[in-house]
Order: sequence, then C-alpha cells, then structure tokens
Amino acid sequence: MNIRRVSRTIPRLARKLHTNPAVSSGSVNSDEIAFFSKLSAHWWDEHGEFAFLHRMNPARVQFIKDKLLEAARDDQPVDATEEIDPHSVLKGLDALDIGCGGGLLSESLARLGARTTGIDASSSNISIAATHASADPKLTPSSKSLTYIHTSAEDILASQQNKYDVVCSMEVLEHVDNPAAFLSTCAELVKPGGHLFLSTISRTPLAYALTIFMAENVLRKVSRGTHTYSKFIKPSELIQFFREYRSPSTTSAPESLSRPWITTPPGPYLPRTQAEVRGLIYNPLQAKWHLASRNAWGATDCNYVFWVRKPKEGDA
Repeated sequence: MNIRRVSRTIPRLARKLHTNPAVSSGSVNSDEIAFFSKLSAHWWDEHGEFAFLHRMNPARVQFIKDKLLEAARDDQPVDATEEIDPHSVLKGLDALDIGCGGGLLSESLARLGARTTGIDASSSNISIAATHASADPKLTPSSKSLTYIHTSAEDILASQQNKYDVVCSMEVLEHVDNPAAFLSTCAELVKPGGHLFLSTISRTPLAYALTIFMAENVLRKVSRGTHTYSKFIKPSELIQFFREYRSPSTTSAPESLSRPWITTPPGPYLPRTQAEVRGLIYNPLQAKWHLASRNAWGATDCNYVFWVRKPKEGDA
C-alpha cells in the first residue's frame, strides 16, 4: 500500500494542515526528536517537565475506555443478554501507542489488558520507557503485554503487515512534519472496524496564551520551544480530514477505496458511532485534568481528545 497515493486523495486537506514543504511524506522532525530526547530522563518525574501529562493521563485513558465500551455495546447483537465489563474493554486487544515517550499511556493500556506496542523515534525515550516498565513483573518483555520499539510510524507500517484494534497518538500531532501524511499512516495501522485516538492542541488565541505564553514563558512549567503555534491543529481540521479520507480496500480491487471515515457533510454534527471530540480542561485548584462534557461550549479551544473509527470491511 502506498501512503502517498492515499494522501493525494485529500490534497486540499494536506494544504490546510500545517505541512513542511521540504519533506515529501515523512513526518518525523529531527529537531523535535532531539529536543525531547534531551528531556527523556524526566519522563517519570511527576512534578517535573512532564507533570501536566502525568495529570492528563487518567482523563485520556478514561476517554479511551468510554469509547471502546460504547462501541462494544453498539456491536452487540440486539438480543445479547451478556453485559460487557467496563473494566475489560481493552483485554485481548492489540494496541499501538505512536510517540509513546516514556510510556505513560503505554503502561496504562497494558495494565488494562491490551497487548501494547509503544513506538518512538527517540531512542532515549524508548530506553527510559523500557527501564521503567522492567520494574513491574507484569510488564516485562516475557509477559508479552508491553513491547517497546525504537521506530517511526511510517517505518512500522512499511515493515510489517500487523494492524491494531486501537492506535493512539497523544500529544504528538502538534510536533510532526506533514500531519496529513502522519494521519494517513496512523489510519492505515488501524484494523477495519478499529479505533484511532488522538490528543492535541487547537490553533486558537486561547491555546497560544495557555500553552506557550503562560506555560512556557511565564510559569516555566514547560521548556521554552516545546510548542510551535503554527503546528497546532483545530478539531474542525481533523474532522474534515476524516470526512474526506478513504482507506484502500483490502478485499476489493487494489485501487478501490472504503467509504469516508466520517460520512456527514460539513457542519457541527458528528455521528456518535463514527467520531467524537472532547475538550480536556485543567483545573489549577485541583491540579487535575477533566474530560469536558459532550458539546461543552469552548471546551475544545485548547487541549482536546479525538476519536474516529475505521470503517469495517464492506461498509458502504
């Protein structure tokens, strides 16, 4: 499968999303990798450079669990009598964490029962993640519940035929080159009927004020240069991307494509079974992140999570 061919089906979106014209299809930015590699030793310091991510992780995991439970219930036959255990929705699923960093989300997914693979383009991040996981017998390589690989999403797609029930890429999209190509790669790592979860930052004045001006320049909670405002992605841009994105079919003719991942026309309405956007709100008094309610006004103007489901084979 050729990701460039797929990306050409959405040229208008590729122009709208921030794209580095010097890079044709790869998404890894060497400067970004070098920047975060220098910070890798701080990944598991809950009060250090990545404190906000430690506090955000429970809200991200809750969103993943909620959507998987909702989808599992939707997939049940109408006459099903067995109740799905909310605590076991990840059990036995194959999960991929793209840009796993020190493994905050990867470890959570593995502990919830998913066969988890964490990948990162920074070797130092992978080293820190593997070292931390080795302290838990349930997460050692012999357990086969958690595996770390130093690689990029593009390379893992090109090098294997594996697809995943769940693909996550949290706080990564705003750091890549060519996000359209990156999103295409993420999408094609998902099994038909599987789930893609993203977490990123919207390109709004509020987001600039909170994530760059305050967090980096005033409070110094995050290192200067962590974020680039022009790389932020609005929820509406992600939604429109998947309104136009079609995956190559694996059962029909090689050139045939699936239906768009989101089938509704432009507008605020999203089918509950196809996609969802939720804001992530930080309460400084509680030092805690909260998942905003559906359609809460202004909630996605800064940090947000996004879920979209890949069409099943045969979906028209």
